[in-house]
Amino acid sequence: MSTTAELLKGAAELFPGEVVTQAHVRHFDLPLNAGRFALITLDNGLDHTKPTTFGPQSLANLDTAIDQVEKEAADGEIVGVGITGKPFIFAVGADLKGVELLKRHEDALAVGKGGHEVFKRLSKLAVPTFAYYNGAAMGGGVEVGLHCTYRTVSAALPAFSLPEVFLGLVPGWGGCTLLPNLIGADKAVSVIIENALNQNKQLKGKQVYELGIADALFEGADFLEQSLIWTAAVLKGEIEIDRPAIDRGEAWDQAVARGRFIADGKVHGAAPAAYRALDIIAAAKNGDLQQGYDAEDQALADLIMGGELRAGIYAFNLVQKRGKRPAGAPDKNLARPVTKVGVVGAGLMASQLALLFLRRLEVPVVLTDIDQERVDKGVGYVHAEIDKLLAKGRVNQDKANRLKALVSGVLDKAEGFADADFIIEAVFEEMSVKQKVFAEVEAVAPAHAVLATNTSSLSVTEMASKLQHPERVVGFHFFNPVAVLPLLEIVRGEKTDDASLATAFAVAKKLKKTAVLVKDAPAFVVNRILTRFMGEIQNVIDEGTPVEVAEKAVEPLGLPMSPLVLLELVGPAIGLHVSETLNRAFPDRFKVSPNLKAVVEAGKRGFYVYDSGKPELDPEVTALLKQGDTVLTEEQVRVRVLDAVAQEIGLMLGEGVVAEAQDIDLCLITGAGWPFHLGGITPYLDREGVSERVNGKTFLEPGVASVPA
Repeated sequence: MSTTAELLKGAAELFPGEVVTQAHVRHFDLPLNAGRFALITLDNGLDHTKPTTFGPQSLANLDTAIDQVEKEAADGEIVGVGITGKPFIFAVGADLKGVELLKRHEDALAVGKGGHEVFKRLSKLAVPTFAYYNGAAMGGGVEVGLHCTYRTVSAALPAFSLPEVFLGLVPGWGGCTLLPNLIGADKAVSVIIENALNQNKQLKGKQVYELGIADALFEGADFLEQSLIWTAAVLKGEIEIDRPAIDRGEAWDQAVARGRFIADGKVHGAAPAAYRALDIIAAAKNGDLQQGYDAEDQALADLIMGGELRAGIYAFNLVQKRGKRPAGAPDKNLARPVTKVGVVGAGLMASQLALLFLRRLEVPVVLTDIDQERVDKGVGYVHAEIDKLLAKGRVNQDKANRLKALVSGVLDKAEGFADADFIIEAVFEEMSVKQKVFAEVEAVAPAHAVLATNTSSLSVTEMASKLQHPERVVGFHFFNPVAVLPLLEIVRGEKTDDASLATAFAVAKKLKKTAVLVKDAPAFVVNRILTRFMGEIQNVIDEGTPVEVAEKAVEPLGLPMSPLVLLELVGPAIGLHVSETLNRAFPDRFKVSPNLKAVVEAGKRGFYVYDSGKPELDPEVTALLKQGDTVLTEEQVRVRVLDAVAQEIGLMLGEGVVAEAQDIDLCLITGAGWPFHLGGITPYLDREGVSERVNGKTFLEPGVASVPA
């Protein structure tokens, strides 16, 4: 049996690039004459932009610190031990860069055991232990505190979570076992499963306290000072912590069942992490902690050696790193300042854009449209949304007044845009309409102004072709809902110059959007792939496969919604328009479905009605459908759909629509809510053998989103 030190030494050798966290021990006398206290501070020596993590060497350092305080506690030299973090950061968990390097199951097992062996010691000291969650705490950072006797949390703490299931892991250093035993299974399922699968939702300090994870809540300004006064009172018996009894009966089983229902709804059985976590939570009902830790070790090792986690880490890195440094973007020093924004149109999309520019750039935003009523409605929408933010406490009265004063609407483009630096159109998706709008704008806008189009599928080059200065036109394609989906496809037309493009990227960054540079090709990235994906589903329905078989066929991908529900969200008319655009460009691969046409012409908003609360085929739509007599199985549908998508991505990469397969995945994750556990789409196609079957090779090198060879 290896000792903890040997386990960690072996793991550290596999991970030479670790950013090492130190565990500093200092001693002082507590207030109220409560006695001598030891405080361990976790600190990697870097500022808050580089959060503290636990790699093998960092765990070894904490282990050494615990050696010291364990002896002091046994010798009666101290009355308690605390653990806290550097300013703004408690600790954010295991170092994922190290996890990516692991190639063997036994090495993965050692990582799990190493963390458990170190953290467990905090619960076994001869004196009480205290975790002071002073700043961001995630994963292993949360778990190290769960092993302590007591916990306090800062009201200023911005982010607290167990994100492992989101990434394709389980909280494997005590989270699945200790949390339900501390706060009950139902609340634990909310934190471990529901929040994680809800785009890694974070808790604030107050919520951590209200859930019962922390025993006390203190303001951020003097958090540690107040925590130590509280600690002294607890040690002197002046404060008693009364935790409610845990219901280990039917409520526990119901909580696990609820977790399975949530997991089924989000991943449809397609990713194992949530189910492994729920199995451990279910078994934790008996309160046997060691049995739980052993199960966590096993689950952690199995998942680390599985494709979903590697795809999850790959997706995480795309969003966190590649998304912040867009491939192919011009030198940011070329960007021009934007001190006023013009929006052509005042409909819903235009109004959402105006609100976003206003909130993020805090510069004057002016809307125009064809009549005063529309203009007033657009400005009114923005004002109403600011009022909602005010009601929720997201902005104060002063800021709300300032933002409202910055937004205006006019009918005359010359009046509105004469001093605008960035003008975006969000008018009807028709080339002649957009060309006319840009001609009018060019006539009145200053020479340096960037002219941006929010087109979802039309050629930016053609749109700019009749202008005197086509070099300042750039595609700036948002996804609906604008406030929620992070992706912004930035399209370079044939004549677009570097300064206009650099300005577009600089604006995207201020808007806090994930910008991807896209070639001016029909429907760009997301709409082209989704239209091919949906088109193939539509084709098999048209040929004769029942709607429910076609829908169910792609459930194993674990997409956020079924294809026809997605069509409803996009709008059948928009779906039809994009398919017509792509049919003109690539008639051999993109058909225009007569059934979809019939649905749009009948004015239907989708294929389903929701009278019973769940989707059921609309009988009026069923009456419209004209189907052939070729009926495919779910498996045959899935092969058709995935082959089509793999072919399309291969062709797009060949055309240079984006720089690499990574950009396709980044677009699908941030623009279409494609699951993290797939890594977007290309790792899934590689893993399932589709890429090689269709294109003769994988999209990604082995080890990029898979276990290294």
